[in-house]
Amino acid sequence: MKSILGIIAFVVFGLLTAVIVAFPNVLSPAALPYDYEQQGLDRQIIIKFAYVTTENTPKGLAAQKFAQLVSQNTHGRVKVELFPDGSLYNEFDEIDALERGNIQMCAPSFSIVSAQIPQWSIMDLPFAFANENAVSAAFNGDIGKQLLQTLSSRNMVGLALWKNGFRQLTNDKRPLVQPTDLAGLKFRTETSDVSEAEFRQLGATASALPFNQLYSALATHAADGEENSASNIYTQKLYQVQQYMTIANISYLGYAVLMNKQFWAQLPPDIRQEIQQAMNETTVWERQKALQVNQEQLQALENTQTHMEILTLTSSEKQTWLTALQPVYSEYASQFGSRLMNDLKQIQQEYGP
Repeated sequence: MKSILGIIAFVVFGLLTAVIVAFPNVLSPAALPYDYEQQGLDRQIIIKFAYVTTENTPKGLAAQKFAQLVSQNTHGRVKVELFPDGSLYNEFDEIDALERGNIQMCAPSFSIVSAQIPQWSIMDLPFAFANENAVSAAFNGDIGKQLLQTLSSRNMVGLALWKNGFRQLTNDKRPLVQPTDLAGLKFRTETSDVSEAEFRQLGATASALPFNQLYSALATHAADGEENSASNIYTQKLYQVQQYMTIANISYLGYAVLMNKQFWAQLPPDIRQEIQQAMNETTVWERQKALQVNQEQLQALENTQTHMEILTLTSSEKQTWLTALQPVYSEYASQFGSRLMNDLKQIQQEYGP
């Protein structure tokens, strides 16, 4: 009996040895699916997300929420590292850094993107949007889709469009009520041909300066004024170096949330799906938060001892400004193309100019 069992054991051992020799990968650990929880974070994906605003702005708050959701959705497989306040790159350099792969994400303003892709400056047209609903219609409709499609020829992918708020005017010289009040003033703008054309049309001088140099430029009178959302005016403490603020809603400050195209394409499909889901959830939250933050911080500007005189243009005064700036529409309409301009006109017909 023992001899029979010995023979059986010998045969079984021989068969197993043959299988291992003939098919070494079958039982090899390398052939098993990668288990991230068991292996730890040795293959963690790092996303460097750079932006120029502070952490308590709509963009800064949204970036933090996005980072949290990505970590949560991927169970730590992906980590989003945030670099706020222009700590890595200013807004003039961040798109170049993104396309070169030095960072994986950034969220430049539409004005900054327009320096690379001119169609984006349609969002800078004066008084293009009557209210937040009109802006949402542009973001969610054909205008937003067309703008994101223009990125296809570059090494970047558009993940979302985020809001900040309507741009208001500040300066340290005089109240701005009529378009002629801007004559002779020096204004800081972003790198947008449309924005620069607006100020030139009104007799002001426009020059582009990095956002993180704005406060010092105003403090040293290198610039007399600037245009920005209430949130940026408050968080950058521009009220310390500006005496007058005009609520004009002259144009809209929004952001394109971009990722390096090559990096995006190399991500595992399930990771891309989780990142996009986190971005979609963040975007819904961000747009609501942006409206809330701008309302709260405008109220703070009005209620605190900012020493700024704040006035709001009436409807008739806005119409005077729009008439004065009409040549800007005529100058740039052909640049945007008939499809974009027709989409904008439809929004204006529905929500008002």
